Amino acid sequence: MSHSLRVSRTHLAAAIDRVLWRGLALARAQQARSPVVAGLLRRGILLLWWTATLQLHIHARYWLRARRLRRNAPAALPGTITAPVDPATLVLPLSQAPVVSVLIPTYGQVPYTLRCLASIAAHPSAIPLEVIVIDDAWDGPDAAALALVDGIRLVRNDSNLGYLRSCNKAAGLAKGRYLYLLNNDTQVLGNWLDPMLALLRERNNVGAVGAKLLYPDGRLQEAGGIIWRDGSGWNFGRHEEPAAPAYNYVREVDYCSAAALLVAADVFRDLGGFDERYAPAYFEDADLCFRLRQRGLKTLYQPAARVIHFEGVSHGRDTAVGIKSCQVVNRQTFVETWADVLAQQHYPNGDGVFRARDRAMHRDVVLVVDHGVPTPDRDAGSRTMMAFLHVLLQAGVVVKFWPHNRAYSRGYTETLQGMGVEVFYGPAQAPFEAWIRNHGHEIDTVLLSRPDVAEDVIAPLRQHSRARIVYYGHDLHFWRMRQQATVTQDDVLRREADWMEQREFTLWHQADVSLYPSEEEASIALALQPDAAVAPVVPYCFDRFSPERPAQPGREIIFVAGFGHPPNEDAACWFVDEIFPLIRAQCPDAHLSIIGAAPTARVRALAGDGIAVFADVSDLDLSAAYRRARVAVVPLRCGAGVKLKVVEALREGLPLVTTPIGAQGLPGLSQLVMVEDQPRRFARAVGLLLRDDEEWEWRSRLQIDYARSRFSREAMTASLLEAVRVGRGHKPSRGAVPGACRGACRGASEGVSRRDGAAPAASGRNAAAGAISWMSFLDRASNT
Repeated sequence: MSHSLRVSRTHLAAAIDRVLWRGLALARAQQARSPVVAGLLRRGILLLWWTATLQLHIHARYWLRARRLRRNAPAALPGTITAPVDPATLVLPLSQAPVVSVLIPTYGQVPYTLRCLASIAAHPSAIPLEVIVIDDAWDGPDAAALALVDGIRLVRNDSNLGYLRSCNKAAGLAKGRYLYLLNNDTQVLGNWLDPMLALLRERNNVGAVGAKLLYPDGRLQEAGGIIWRDGSGWNFGRHEEPAAPAYNYVREVDYCSAAALLVAADVFRDLGGFDERYAPAYFEDADLCFRLRQRGLKTLYQPAARVIHFEGVSHGRDTAVGIKSCQVVNRQTFVETWADVLAQQHYPNGDGVFRARDRAMHRDVVLVVDHGVPTPDRDAGSRTMMAFLHVLLQAGVVVKFWPHNRAYSRGYTETLQGMGVEVFYGPAQAPFEAWIRNHGHEIDTVLLSRPDVAEDVIAPLRQHSRARIVYYGHDLHFWRMRQQATVTQDDVLRREADWMEQREFTLWHQADVSLYPSEEEASIALALQPDAAVAPVVPYCFDRFSPERPAQPGREIIFVAGFGHPPNEDAACWFVDEIFPLIRAQCPDAHLSIIGAAPTARVRALAGDGIAVFADVSDLDLSAAYRRARVAVVPLRCGAGVKLKVVEALREGLPLVTTPIGAQGLPGLSQLVMVEDQPRRFARAVGLLLRDDEEWEWRSRLQIDYARSRFSREAMTASLLEAVRVGRGHKPSRGAVPGACRGACRGASEGVSRRDGAAPAASGRNAAAGAISWMSFLDRASNT
C-alpha cells in the first residue's frame, strides 16, 4: 500500500468518526434536560451505527467480557482508602531539594484529592520529593480543606485554566529533576515511585515511564496504551487479571496515561510541556509520548509500580458531554498532527495486538525456550542464557521466554520481567502447542536450549511457525556422558550416551543452526554430521575484568562448581581423595574451600581437616572468595563445553590449575594455565603457585588478558547475533552456516590437533611467549 493511500485511509477514518460525533449531537442536547433519556438515546444511536458498520459483534463481545469480569471481581482492592480523610491530620514529606516533583492538578472532588494525598503519606518513598497540588480556581464549600494539609505546595489559579494548562504551570514551578504527573482521582500503592524512577535513570533512551493502573475493585485498567492507525486508543489489558504474565513485564509502549506518568523535568520543559492545542484535556499524554519518540526517547510501562485510578471521576465517561467531549475533537487534532507516523508505524484498529503492545511492527520477535527460568547464581547454563537474553534485548529485538516447566520462580521471574522479557507461567497458561498454534506466525526466531526441551517443542514449531530455529546445546551431551561412563566404569551410562548421540544428531538436522560453546565442539559435531549447520558461540561474557593484581597472601585453594552436575561431584571427591593430601604434604597450612550450589551429601561429607564446604553463596560472596584465594582448581575428569568456573578464574586473575577436560574449548589455555591429569603433577603445580609469588603474578596477568580477549560482551554479541538475528520477513535457507562461523570451525579443527600434540605447559616464560603469538593467530583466524 502506498504512503498516500495509507494517509488517505487515516483521514477517511477520522471523517467517519466526525459523522458519528455529529450524530450524537441530539443526545448531547438532551443531557441537561434528562440524563436518562440522553443516555438511552446515545446507546440507541451507537447500536444502529455499530450494526451498520458491522462492528456490533465486536462491541457485544467486549460488553459480555466486561460483565463477566465485573461479576467475578473482588469488592475492593486491599489498600484502597475509602473512609473520609481529615486534612488536618495529613502530613506529607516535603524536601527542599526534591528529586521528584509530584504534580496533582485538581478542580473540585476534594475528598478524592485528600485520599490521593493520604495514599502518598501511607506509602512513603526514600526518594526526596515535593507534592504540588494545583487547584484550578475551585470555589466550592470545601475549597479551603487543602490548605490544612501539611507538607504540600498548594497553588491556586486565579482563573480556571483547565487540566492541561494547570499541569504546564505546575511543571514550571517544580524544583525536582523529574515530574510525576498524578491525577487527583488516584491512590498510589506500595512501590509506586521507585521502580519508575529506576527505569528513567538507568536507561539513557527513555523519555517517560507509566505505572500499572488498577480499578478500585482490583481489575486491571491499563498496562500501557496502544494507539491504532485511526488515532483511537486501547488501554491494553482493560478489565483483565492484573497478575497475568502479559501485563507484568517492562516494555516499550505507544503511550502511558498521564494519570500516573513520570518524565524528566528538563525534557518536559524543552518540549514546551503538553501541547496546548489539546487544551483543556485529552490526547495530550499520547501526543507527549509521540513527541518524545520523535526525539529518540521511548515510553516504558513499569508494572511494578501500581496506582488505583477512579476512572471518570474528574470528567465523567460520556464523550458526548462536557470536557469529555474534547476527547473526540482532540483525536482529530492528534490524527492530523501524526498522520504520517500513524500510517507507517501503527496497525489498523484491533489488528496485530501481539506486536502492537510491544511496538514490534518493525522489530524481530525472538522466542527463547529453556527448561525453566534462568537461575544464574546456581548454574553455568543459566548464566549463559541470561547473557544471551541481555544481548538480544540490547540488539533491539522483542524477547519472549517460555520456561518448559511453566513454573513461576520467585525473584528470577521478576528479574526477566524487569529486563523487558515476557515470561509465560502459571496454571492458566495454555500448553506450548496451543500457544504456538495461535502465535507462531508472529515469531521470527526461536532459540531452543537443551536437548530434552528442544525435542518436545521442535515438531509443533515446524508445524505452526516459519520461524528460524536455533538450537543451543550447552555442551555435547553424549560426549560428556561417554567420558563419565569411562571414568566411572558405568555400562548403563555408556548405553545412555549412545542413545543421546542419536538424539543430538536428530536435533542438528531439525534445527536451522545448532550452536555450541566452543570451536572444538562445533568442529566435532561438523565432523560427525558434515551436512548439519553447526557453529560456535561465545558462552560467557563480562563487562568487568580484574585489573593487574599482586600475589595474594595465604594458602586458600578454591573449587567452584554447581553440584547438580555429576562431573563436579566426581571432581571434588577425586581432588580431596588423591590430590589434596599431596598438597598438604608440601604446604601443611594449605586449606580448601569447596563453593557451589546444591552440594550433594557426598560433597558435604568431604568437610573436615582443612576442608570447608560453602553452599549457595551469593555473587558478592563468590567474588570475595576469588579475591582472597591463592589458587583455583578445576579437577574435572569428565565433561564437555567451556567451563564457567575456568573462565571466572581467568577473568579474576586467580591462577588456575585444571585438567585437560577443564581446558576444553579454550585454545591455547595450556600455554598460560598448568593443565595436568595426574595427581602428583597436579599437586606439584598447585604447590608452585602457593609458594612462588613471581610465578603467580605472571600467570595472573596472562589469564586476565586471555579472558578479556575472548569473553567480552562485544565478542558474545557478534557471535550470537550472526546466528540468531534476522530481518523481518527474511528466513534464511536451512543448513546455511554464517561464513565467519565456518571459518571459526575450521580454525578450531586445526587448533584441536595442535593443542593435543603440544607438551604440557612449563613454568618458564619462553614457552608462553610463543603460545601467545599462536593464540593471536587463532584470534585472527576466528575473526575472518
